[in-house]
Amino acid sequence: MKTEIGFIFDLDGVIVDTAKYHYLAWKNLANSLGFDFTEAQNEQLKGVSRVESLEILLQLGNVTLSEEKKQTLLIEKNKEYLEYVHHMTSDEILPGVNRLLTFLETNTIKFALGSASKNAPLILEKVGLIHRFSAIVDGNDVSKAKPNPEVFLIGAKKINMKPENCVVVEDAIAGVQAANSANMISIGIGDAKVLSEANYVFDTMEAITSDFLKNLIN
Repeated sequence: MKTEIGFIFDLDGVIVDTAKYHYLAWKNLANSLGFDFTEAQNEQLKGVSRVESLEILLQLGNVTLSEEKKQTLLIEKNKEYLEYVHHMTSDEILPGVNRLLTFLETNTIKFALGSASKNAPLILEKVGLIHRFSAIVDGNDVSKAKPNPEVFLIGAKKINMKPENCVVVEDAIAGVQAANSANMISIGIGDAKVLSEANYVFDTMEAITSDFLKNLIN
């Protein structure tokens, strides 16, 4: 009898590309503090919590602020980001995602979302995918950021799977490291050099073939 497996997907850069909206909100925040923030610098914020992202941003701009001011800026940044999110539609689902989810559904394979974003349920709702996921783990469920494996371990528990029988799909190195330390199979989406610690790497979600998935589940 073949072993049952489950999938856990990161959200940003895997299911949808909300990174561009985060970037615009962080860039506007940096500009309001008197410095610029580039797309290259934005790579440092991938898979990192909102609070840590602000700390990185302030270091880049060499800006020191009180805790109170930081909290105000975090609220403002999130408000601006949510304005972008509220206008999202199913057109923003990344190519290959629907095909992959349909394959899993056809093969009765459970899949969960494992994201650091507290806005994950709202985003899935806006793009019309929320009903397809067996479970959602978001920033409200976790206390430790990736590369800590907490988010994926909770995801595995929610779909009643042992960690070693889970496959994680991630676009950030911190997420790949989290999957690996949870003893899960890691699939990286993006640059193979950056994601070299993943068990498998594909340029895009579209590049994951049905044959690859069949081999993986068997």
